[in-house]
Amino acid sequence: METTEGIITFKLFPEYAQKTVKNFVTHAKNGYYDGVIFHRVIEDFMIQGGDPTGTGTGGESIFGKTFEDEFSKNLFNFRGALSMANAGPNTNGSQFFIVQNRNFNENFIGEMERAGYPKEVIDYYAANGGTPWLDFRHTVFGHVIDGLEVVDRIASLPTGAQDRPLEEVKIKKMTVFE
Repeated sequence: METTEGIITFKLFPEYAQKTVKNFVTHAKNGYYDGVIFHRVIEDFMIQGGDPTGTGTGGESIFGKTFEDEFSKNLFNFRGALSMANAGPNTNGSQFFIVQNRNFNENFIGEMERAGYPKEVIDYYAANGGTPWLDFRHTVFGHVIDGLEVVDRIASLPTGAQDRPLEEVKIKKMTVFE
């Protein structure tokens, strides 16, 4: 993903989120995301894009309608996760977000233990950050493997109303390597 702030490279997980990856890759190959802005950025949380209207209310899937969530006990909203934005269960379209949160609130440890999170997942969150409260609410379908500093730079930009960057940050183009 080439943005006006730099390049972000992802590894996608079609083995766990086949339909979501197909949607994202097809949109990327068709140029659907080219020129689209990151319409919502919140430092120590996430950056969100994928809406061609730039309003946060637009965009559609390649399937012509919203599609179901694809949750996996192998994927979590760790720092760098690429996840689907939605308006509730099974409402995926074209919008996505990248988890930027560097911090982990240790108050979550007890909740995560009670929910059955494996110790290594809790430890990874504690060491690397992320948004565990979004797990099993938003489909994780990829992870940043290079360019996390670009995500941090975008997240740190000054914002105005509705967490919209004061200066537009655009996806210039996406390239898919298979």
